Amino acid sequence: MSEVRQKAERAGSAVSVLNRLTTAQKNEALLAAAEALVSGSNAILAANEEDLQRGRENGTSKSMLDRLALTPERIEGIAEGLRQIAELPDPVGDVLETIDRPNGLHIVKRRVPLGVIGIVYEARPNVTVDAMGLCLKTGNAVVLRGGSSALSSNRKIIELIHGALAATRVPVDAVQLIEDPSRSSVDEMLKLNGLLDVVIPRGGSSLIQNVVQNATVPVIETGAGICHTYLDATADPAMATDIALNAKVQRPSVCNSMETLLVHESFAERHLPELATRFKEAGVELRGCETASKLIPWAVPVTDEDYATEYNDYILNVKIVRSLDEAMAHIARFGTKHSECIVTRDGSNAERFQQEVDAAAVYHNASTRFTDGFEFGFGAEIGISTQKLHARGPMGLAALTSSKYIIHGDGQIRQ
Repeated sequence: MSEVRQKAERAGSAVSVLNRLTTAQKNEALLAAAEALVSGSNAILAANEEDLQRGRENGTSKSMLDRLALTPERIEGIAEGLRQIAELPDPVGDVLETIDRPNGLHIVKRRVPLGVIGIVYEARPNVTVDAMGLCLKTGNAVVLRGGSSALSSNRKIIELIHGALAATRVPVDAVQLIEDPSRSSVDEMLKLNGLLDVVIPRGGSSLIQNVVQNATVPVIETGAGICHTYLDATADPAMATDIALNAKVQRPSVCNSMETLLVHESFAERHLPELATRFKEAGVELRGCETASKLIPWAVPVTDEDYATEYNDYILNVKIVRSLDEAMAHIARFGTKHSECIVTRDGSNAERFQQEVDAAAVYHNASTRFTDGFEFGFGAEIGISTQKLHARGPMGLAALTSSKYIIHGDGQIRQ
């Protein structure tokens, strides 16, 4: 039996036990896991350095190494995410609806776990912990298949988590890590109907599209992040500068960072050269449209392929537009329905933008970097869904549940 099938079966064997656990028992396991990660941080950092060294030898980009890198502060932040999940209300068992029928049937709609969730993701070891925490809190078993570039880190993290779970009521088998780094292990996961209830991809466009196009198991699609910030004609210059820089520079390697800056022509004439200089000082390569390049002499020409690229790097497209409509048309063409922002003092323009732009998160006067489960108060997230069925946006606890109808009768039969 393959590793993938064997571990999926183990995860499935834990589901009935998870369904019987109380919220307190699940929280105890999350807190134990958080403590184990902090206590074992030196071991995690040593394993992470193995991954980083392989990445350097393979020519991995600076931004991708940043996605992979762990520090004592990041490990503490990951552990804090588990603590926050433990503090959040448990959605399992919540009554969503009650119906009393004329024939005396009493119908209750309740939240229930999804079952066994498969997660396919890339080089971010924090996803290993976030996914585990959210799944366990909602009574789901999880099968994790991280990227090969983070294999040493993920192995050590799961080893520590398993050690912590062994002292709690949560079965160790509820958390499984696929260690086979080959593409075939992903392909096999995608077709484990009957063993996996859902697969959630988290990563770049190619990974997500592979899962969406090839899975026979149901998929919750998380999207690539080609995110835009539009500086409207009336944008406050200082605010616009702070938001644009934060959206690109604060952490360019993540999916909610800005890839294209759209600038109204009147704002550009007055403020774009200074803003471009700030980006240059921050080490950002600018790729400009023809009009933008006249104001930014060092910008290289931008192409449609650039507009359709999620860089996850210190590269930014700059396009000057004549109107709000032109900005929204560009977003409709090149956006990935992830996160979009308008900076403006015009309330009607802000309202139009937020109503008409089709994205999971639409901002007015705030950085797209806030599209994050932690920042939304979810403790962590399983991913950011850009689809419209079941869940959309940062997926916290409720997004990892389904529902069932509980029907009470006293002998009713259908005529």
